[in-house]
Amino acid sequence: QVQLVESGGGLVQAGGSRRLSCSASRSIVSIAIMGWYRQAPGKQRELVATITSGGSTNYADSVRGRFTISRDNAKNTVYLQMSSLKPEDTAVYYCNGKIPSPSTAGWDIYWGQGTQVTVSS
Repeated sequence: QVQLVESGGGLVQAGGSRRLSCSASRSIVSIAIMGWYRQAPGKQRELVATITSGGSTNYADSVRGRFTISRDNAKNTVYLQMSSLKPEDTAVYYCNGKIPSPSTAGWDIYWGQGTQVTVSS
């Protein structure tokens, strides 16, 4: 199993930048896909960005061009660089990882506890 711990959340003014970090308890090269999701008050959790072990990235339309997901394998950490932040980006941001199951022919999915990002106008 793997533990994921997010950090870097906080209060930022609109137009500002913030970098979130997700630290894994094991080598992230063994995790097929890692990503960031977010959930705003009263709304459903939504995909923000993903990155595969091969480095392929995917972004939600709402953040494309403003957010960048990256990884540092040596530090077992995935980052989300957020720029040009808007009040509508306010949400709890969750780190996510998918790893092949050691006991089944499927996948195990892991979530961090989340970190709050608040963007003020």
